[in-house]
Amino acid sequence: MAAPVSLLLEFGGGAELLFDGIKKHHVTLPSQSKPWDVRHLLTWIRENLLKERPELFIQGESVRPGILVLINDADWELMGELDYTLQNQDNVVFISTLHGG
Repeated sequence: MAAPVSLLLEFGGGAELLFDGIKKHHVTLPSQSKPWDVRHLLTWIRENLLKERPELFIQGESVRPGILVLINDADWELMGELDYTLQNQDNVVFISTLHGG
C-alpha cells in the first residue's frame, strides 16, 4: 500500500482561473494500492480541485497542449511525464502558455 503523498501544486499563466483564482494548493493525496504518478494526479485534480472548463486543462489523460508542467523546477519531459512517481513534498507547477489575443 502506497502512503499518502503531500504536494504543493501551483497554477499560473492564467491556469489558476480554472481553480477559483487560487495559485497555490497544498494537498495530501490519500493512500492507494499503487504509488501516485502524474497520470493519477491529473485525475485527482480534475475530480477534486478543478472548478470549471476542464477541457482547458486536461485533454485525454494528460494536460492540454500549451500547459507547461514542472516537477521540482524541472521540465516534466525530463522526469518521465505521466509516469513520474510522485514523492512526498514534490512541487508540481502548471503554467498555461495559451493566451488570447
